[in-house]
Amino acid sequence: MKRNALDYLVEWNSRKNRKPVIIRGARQVGKSFLVRMFAEKASYDLAEINFEYTPELADLFKSNDPKQIIQLLELKLNRKITAEKTLLFLDEIQAAPPVLIALRYFYELMPELHIIAAGSLLEFVLEDHSFSMPVGRIEYLHLGPMTFEEFLVASGRANLYEFIHNYSLKTEFPKIIHDELSDLFKKYLIIGGMPEVIKTYLETDSIRNCEMVKQSLLSTYRDDFSKYGKRVNHQRLQKVFNAIPAMVGNKLKYVNISRDDKPGSIESALHMLELARIIYRICHSSANGIPLGAQVNRRHSKPLFLDVGLQCRALGLNMLDFEKTDSIMMINAGAICEQFVGQHLLYSNEFFIEPELFYWIREKSQSSAEVDYVLAQGQRVIPVEVKAGKTGTLKSLQVFLQEKKIDLALRFNTDMPSVTHTQTNVPGKSQRFTLLSLPLFMVGQIKRIIRNELP
Repeated sequence: MKRNALDYLVEWNSRKNRKPVIIRGARQVGKSFLVRMFAEKASYDLAEINFEYTPELADLFKSNDPKQIIQLLELKLNRKITAEKTLLFLDEIQAAPPVLIALRYFYELMPELHIIAAGSLLEFVLEDHSFSMPVGRIEYLHLGPMTFEEFLVASGRANLYEFIHNYSLKTEFPKIIHDELSDLFKKYLIIGGMPEVIKTYLETDSIRNCEMVKQSLLSTYRDDFSKYGKRVNHQRLQKVFNAIPAMVGNKLKYVNISRDDKPGSIESALHMLELARIIYRICHSSANGIPLGAQVNRRHSKPLFLDVGLQCRALGLNMLDFEKTDSIMMINAGAICEQFVGQHLLYSNEFFIEPELFYWIREKSQSSAEVDYVLAQGQRVIPVEVKAGKTGTLKSLQVFLQEKKIDLALRFNTDMPSVTHTQTNVPGKSQRFTLLSLPLFMVGQIKRIIRNELP
C-alpha cells in the first residue's frame, strides 16, 4: 500500500528549511495512513493527536511559546517529545482552527521539530477563518485516491509498474503485457483508488466485499453533511451528491440536478461538495497560453467525482457490467473512462501544487466542439481526448489544434501506444500535428513520455 507521496515526505524530511506540512484531501483517501507509514519508514516515534476525538487538547496550543506547548503535551500524553526522535502528527486539524496559528511559532522558534497535520474538511475552515493564517510558515501536500500504478504495486505487480514506468515509444509493447495490464485496469475501474477498498480486495479477493466498503464510504460522506454548517440544506446536498456521478463528462447544468431548486441553492451545494473535495469542477479555459487557469470561464464546467470506484458504486455498476461488454469505453457512454483519466490528471502535478484541471469548449451555431481535457506542460498546451479504437475523426481535437496552432495532441484509448504524424482535415488552414495515442492505463506516464520523447 505504498503511496508515491511517501517519497515526497522523505524529501521534505531532509530539507534544512522544512516547514510544518498540512496534508489536504477528502476523507478516506489515506492521509493518516500515509503519515503513519512515513513515521515507520523514517524511524520516528509518532505522537498522534486527533482533534475530533480529543478536541480539548486544542487548548494546549494557545500559547505563542512552542516549548511550553510541548511541555504541556508531554504531561497530557505522558510521553517524551524530542526533535530528533518524534514526529508530531496533528490529525483532523480542521476541528481545532487555533492550532493552525500555533504552527507559525513552531516554524519560527522550533523548526527542528517535525510536524505534519491533516484535515479532511479543512477547506471549510480556510474559507471562513477570521484569524491570521501562518502564510509562508506552512506548506501543503495535496492527496487524492490511490492511482492505478499504486494499485499495481500494492497488488504485488511492481514488475508491471516498472515496465510502464520505463517504457519507451521506440520499443514494441508486447500484446501479452498489454492484455494483462488491460485486465488489471478493468479491475481497478470497479475497485477504484480508495485505500480501504483496495486493502479489502487484497485481503479478501472479493469484489462483493469491496462493494460493501464502497457503499459504506458513500454513506459516510452523506453522514458528513451535518458538518458542512447551516449554509446549505442537507436534502439539497444529498440531491446534488446523488446526481454528480451520472453527470461526469457532461456540461454541468443545474436543471439536470433539480428543477425544483433555485440555481443559487444548487450552486451553494456544489461549492460545499467542492470544499470537501468530493467533487471537482473542471472549468473551460480558452487555452490561448500559459497559465491555463488565467483564462477560465466558470460558466462552462463539467463535474468530476472523487473516485471512479465510488462512481461505479453510485451508478450501480459492478464487475459483471464490465465483463459483458466488448469495450469498456461503451460503459456509461465512456464517462467511467473519462473519470479515470480525469482523477489521475487532476493529481498529476507535484504534491505541493493545488490540483487543477481544465477542458475546452466552443459553442457556436452548427460548429460546436469540445476537448475532454487541456493540459499544460512547460510552455506547451496539450489537448487530451478519451476515445475508443484506433480510428475516428477526432473532429473537436482537430478544431482545437487548428484554432490554437498547436502541433501535439494526446489520445487515450484501449489500443497499443502509437505516434502518428498527420494534419487536420477540418475547414480552414490545415495544421500539421503529432498524435500520441496511449492505452488508458498509462495515464501516469504521459508527462514523462512527452518530456523525454516528444520534445
